[in-house]
Amino acid sequence: MTAADTAAVTDDRTAASAPSPEDVEAGVNSIADRARTAARRMARANRAWKDLALEQIAQDIVSRRDLVLAANAEDLRRGRDKGTSEALLDRLTLTPERIDGLAEALRSLAGLPDPVGSVARGQTLPNGLRLRQVHVPLGVVGAIYEARPNVTVDIAGLALKSGNAVILRGGSAAAATNTVLVNLIRDSLDTVGLPSDAVQSIDTYGRPGANVLMKARGKVDVLIPRGGRDLIQNVVTNASVPVIETGEGNVHIYLDESAPEEMAVDILVNAKTQRPSVCNTVETLLVHKDAAAAREVLAVLASSGVRLHADERIRAILPEGTQAVEATDDDWGREYMDLDLAVSMVDSMEEALEHIRRWTTGHTEAIITNNLANAERFIAEIDSAAVIVNASTRFTDGGELGLGAEVGISTQKMHARGPMGLKELTTTKWIIQGDGQVRG
Repeated sequence: MTAADTAAVTDDRTAASAPSPEDVEAGVNSIADRARTAARRMARANRAWKDLALEQIAQDIVSRRDLVLAANAEDLRRGRDKGTSEALLDRLTLTPERIDGLAEALRSLAGLPDPVGSVARGQTLPNGLRLRQVHVPLGVVGAIYEARPNVTVDIAGLALKSGNAVILRGGSAAAATNTVLVNLIRDSLDTVGLPSDAVQSIDTYGRPGANVLMKARGKVDVLIPRGGRDLIQNVVTNASVPVIETGEGNVHIYLDESAPEEMAVDILVNAKTQRPSVCNTVETLLVHKDAAAAREVLAVLASSGVRLHADERIRAILPEGTQAVEATDDDWGREYMDLDLAVSMVDSMEEALEHIRRWTTGHTEAIITNNLANAERFIAEIDSAAVIVNASTRFTDGGELGLGAEVGISTQKMHARGPMGLKELTTTKWIIQGDGQVRG
């Protein structure tokens, strides 16, 4: 992020108005204690009750969209006054259509099976003991994110459906919007008789509150950061609470020599221009030296407003009138989150794979090809959370993959990897039932 973006997500309260460190610690710990109590109730709630809550939240967000949009307009005005980039402003923006999308995602969650209580595996031992490993809620989930009011709704919905309580830190850039959304969600929970403390925010306590949350081991079961590199690494480095790491998206597409031109154009334009500010947008295009689709792809991307950061060999094949700037090593590791694209020519698939291995963030990589063997090799050798063949990288998304929504895209190799939906917000426990057996 730029310095202006960083300023936009930094709590802008003055030191004089901020609570003391002791008050911050006491306040966040009190919220965590109430969340723990709420989590115990949520763990006992059946599917019908949780689905009723999701439907109520969806209804209330839509019926009070004017209140949400007014708060969002306040956040956007403040962001523009601070010089926030257009990419960050796009993530911050809610529209009537986006609010409808949030409500639809909640309704989709209500239609999904409840992961709580599902059996991962089971057996009866020779001694007669009956074993079941069943899915149970994580408990209290903390989420730290920035300038994404849609995440407030997505995470709250996923947490509730999976029987958890959630503590949110959404950052000052979306403070007004998140305040309205959290209050609406809490009111909805009250309406259906579930604990409103299952969804709470610590935004009142700013960055000091986030620091306390990161250290609340024993009170918070897991912490999920979602945002730019600095935010994620700050949480990973400083938290004593277990962290599920979501990663930035330095996403690659490899244009194989056999890639069909029309397919390649459609995929690349969608992957780069549909919503360039999000993490599943392509940031680097690797072009095989013999790719017949290369010139047309580059021309259409440029005419679509994409700023090409190209190496020397790519610049040499650009169609007349197509502009590009010289790529540097800094471009290969960039998550632009804007209408910029790094482009390099490679001599072979092996060279493309080596480039991806060097620069990947482990999020999503894709290949466009008409060669089945190349597709299978790409799938086998790419070690990222999502690998895509002949489709846009924009499909690495919980909603698009049928998860209803997502908490984030995990790039680590623990139980949760890729888009994190309901099951990723559960853990398991063993249930052992016997008839008086003792160990010899």
